[in-house]
Amino acid sequence: MIYSMTAFSRQQSQGEWGSLVCEMRSINHRYLEISIHLPETLRALEMPIRDLVRQHLKRGKVECVIRYQSNPGSKEELFSVNMLLAQALSQASEKIMAVLQHAAPISPTDILRFPGVLEPKEADLKELQAEVLHLLSKTLKDLLAARLREGEELKQLFLQRMDSIQNELVKVRERLPQVIKDQQDRLFKRLSEVKLELDTGRLEQEIVFFAQKIDVAEEIERTETHITEVRRILKEGGLAGRRLDFLLQELNREANTLGSKSADSMLTHSAVEMKVLIEQVREQVQNIE
Repeated sequence: MIYSMTAFSRQQSQGEWGSLVCEMRSINHRYLEISIHLPETLRALEMPIRDLVRQHLKRGKVECVIRYQSNPGSKEELFSVNMLLAQALSQASEKIMAVLQHAAPISPTDILRFPGVLEPKEADLKELQAEVLHLLSKTLKDLLAARLREGEELKQLFLQRMDSIQNELVKVRERLPQVIKDQQDRLFKRLSEVKLELDTGRLEQEIVFFAQKIDVAEEIERTETHITEVRRILKEGGLAGRRLDFLLQELNREANTLGSKSADSMLTHSAVEMKVLIEQVREQVQNIE
């Protein structure tokens, strides 16, 4: 199966602990780059989330955003206060106020902001963390499904373009004998116009030289080989993006050679058409995992 690197997914869940929303978006990137945005309550889950994403995705710039809202109607306390730390902070504040002149009194909010004073309840936190990872798995599954759908659409586009390139090769192969014959006729006509005696041996040499000059049999064979390999990779699936990109560079090189050897407007048109088709595929291959 072929996967695109461009997709978006959003999943949410709700329970007695509150509500969770998980959003994931991915775009094309040379490697796997993961960006995670978590509320402070769930900061401990950053590494497990990264590991879970790596298990499912291999390439792409991935952004994962998790939002958590506690249930305001819940009778259970989600947080506990570390009273020993709060008392120590209060006593320290009183000592400092005794030294300083006109010091503003410390407020309860200031104490609550100090790290470690306000702690989530362990039992509630474990349940919440388990739900986050479950929700993330669902989001990843949906994201992969979206990447697969787009990947399969791109696969069909690539196959169509390969068929079109193959058709241009058929036209080139069929046209070459006529190009050589036209060149032979032009040589006869020029020699007749200047009324020179025809040297059959020299004429044959010129025709052979011209045929060698425009001989693109090797380019056609290599192009067909590359097309066959592209189709094989698309059928095999997996991590195909980089391999396809390399093959398209090779296809473009062969199309350039065909164009440089062209001695006929139809052959030139076919070479240009092939380059256009190859470029269309190259632009989209950047989105393939």
